[in-house]
Amino acid sequence: MEESFRSYTDKTSVYDIKPLRTLKPVFPSGNHQSPPPFVCSPPFGPFPPGFSPFYPFTSSQPHTHNNSNPSSVTPLRSFRSDAEPTPKRKTPKKLVRPDNVNFESGITSPERENGNRNLVTSVLTRYEALRRRFSQLEDAREAVTGTNKRADLKAGSTCMSRGVRTNTKKRPGIVPGVEIGDIFFFRFEMCLVGLHSPSMAGIDYLLLKGDTEEEETITIATSIVSSGYYDNEEGDPDVLVYTGQGGGNADKEKQTSDQKLERGNLALEKSLVRNSPVRVIRGLKEASPSVKIYLYDGLYEVKESWVEKGKLGHNTFKYKLVRAPGQPPAFATWIGIQKWKGGLTSREGLILADLSSGVESIGVSLVNEVDDENGPGYFTYSTKVTYSESFKLTQPSTGCDCSSSCKPGSLNCRCVRRNGGDYPYCGNGVLVSRKGMVYECSSSCPCLVCKLKVTQMGVKVKLEVFKTVDRGWGLRSWDPIRAGSFICIYAGEAKEKEQTMENDDYAFDTTRVYTAFKWNYERGLADEVDSEEVSEEPEMPLPLVISGKDVGNVARFMNHSCSPNVFWQPVSYEDNGQLFLHVAFFAVSHIPPMTELTYDYGVTRPSGAQNGDTLYGMKKCFCGSEYCRGSFG
Repeated sequence: MEESFRSYTDKTSVYDIKPLRTLKPVFPSGNHQSPPPFVCSPPFGPFPPGFSPFYPFTSSQPHTHNNSNPSSVTPLRSFRSDAEPTPKRKTPKKLVRPDNVNFESGITSPERENGNRNLVTSVLTRYEALRRRFSQLEDAREAVTGTNKRADLKAGSTCMSRGVRTNTKKRPGIVPGVEIGDIFFFRFEMCLVGLHSPSMAGIDYLLLKGDTEEEETITIATSIVSSGYYDNEEGDPDVLVYTGQGGGNADKEKQTSDQKLERGNLALEKSLVRNSPVRVIRGLKEASPSVKIYLYDGLYEVKESWVEKGKLGHNTFKYKLVRAPGQPPAFATWIGIQKWKGGLTSREGLILADLSSGVESIGVSLVNEVDDENGPGYFTYSTKVTYSESFKLTQPSTGCDCSSSCKPGSLNCRCVRRNGGDYPYCGNGVLVSRKGMVYECSSSCPCLVCKLKVTQMGVKVKLEVFKTVDRGWGLRSWDPIRAGSFICIYAGEAKEKEQTMENDDYAFDTTRVYTAFKWNYERGLADEVDSEEVSEEPEMPLPLVISGKDVGNVARFMNHSCSPNVFWQPVSYEDNGQLFLHVAFFAVSHIPPMTELTYDYGVTRPSGAQNGDTLYGMKKCFCGSEYCRGSFG
């Protein structure tokens, strides 16, 4: 022990050392010969005789001296303390997720540069699935912290950084895979498919080689978003008077200075000169004022430009754009629907204003623009499913005891726990993921205003039953429908499989074989590689066949398609003290107004057939899809 103390150095005793900058130079005194005093010269001269500058005060690199005695001067950097490391230059943080660097988007470089319809649909589906998942997590976080971050921005930046995008090659005119009439609920969706690159700016433009030597490069506009921030004239479906950008804060609709002929404004001016087409996206308000929908209205040409004084006296640029002829209607359809809703014009071909006779909270129109048929065969309209004793589930009813509303992520709620601990819907009632079964709250739960009763609230969009050309009666919506939104349940009479007659064209059969498809979010894209993947296959505790032939609702009019825009999801909730199964329909993707709603009818598996056998339905399919299998039922 004593020996160890002898070798111990007392580090509390330090020398009285002062920083170098406080020391004064000391020169020898006396009459003996001494070196010349220290001379301080400017870094770049002039220098006294016999003195030469040294690196880095010379333009050349230092050279090696052949002095026999090396310099004993110690560089200042050697006085660095180990406790204070040399500060490193800060670099911007990059969006890197080291826990998932091996994620593969499945999109090749050529596909990322130039897309097609299938690729555009896939990118939008993957983005929306990820956004719903992030929104689900934010809703649960908000219930605890009171804060909710933008799930659309997080999902967009994630898809951008992981390569889940297409049409990155900027171009004027048509964008491969994007069709006129497509709708978007978030601007990031347009970025990911190459329709409009900026996530904020209203004008997108492209740099091109100039026509003359004096003008080496020019910018032309590729697309504009008329979002309503500026004083645009949007009443005419074929003409848009667009206000240029700049001059103030558009969010506050206050122009504080004159607009300048630069960037997007200059690009629109050049598009006018070169007669270059410009894509126009119309920003439209939904039923909720806080929600905006973006409608791709096709190609326009800039015909005129001028400068005029704005409301506050500042100069603004105005551009008159005219829609190119021969394009399918988009914004014109939207204007027509608003006139129908407002009673300004009557719906052409209207037979009944409300097929449900007041049963639905929003009336269902009956329209025929094809022939003289006055309507479908008689049936009793109902929004419920009637069950016999054999269809009642044996498990007892176990509702939750939440006082006001079931909170997302709350494991104290029995209904949330039955859904695996996750709230199955986003805050706006959009389904997050397909599951084997979704459990909703019921009338026995005290949460009267709960958002976990989505399918029990009835139809929330304006639907229309219409006569098709070759497939009987069909169903479509006047309103745009967001991906994951609830449409309706399949109402009717629950029957045994053997009771269903072969000529019942209005029977929904859960025992059929349905084409599998991927709709849920990708765990790798959401950085949930260690979590358990949720099965998207329905889990039916018993076979269920619902006939809407004699009693039913609008679901009985939805036609079959091999590439449907609607899917069915099993939902269970209590009714009069018993737990029952329901078949609910949700939107696969964003559905524009007046687009027919279709789902996969499936194919009946014959006795003795194996899982790998090719199955053929009993009825010929006329869906016209690229992936039509030829039959159904």
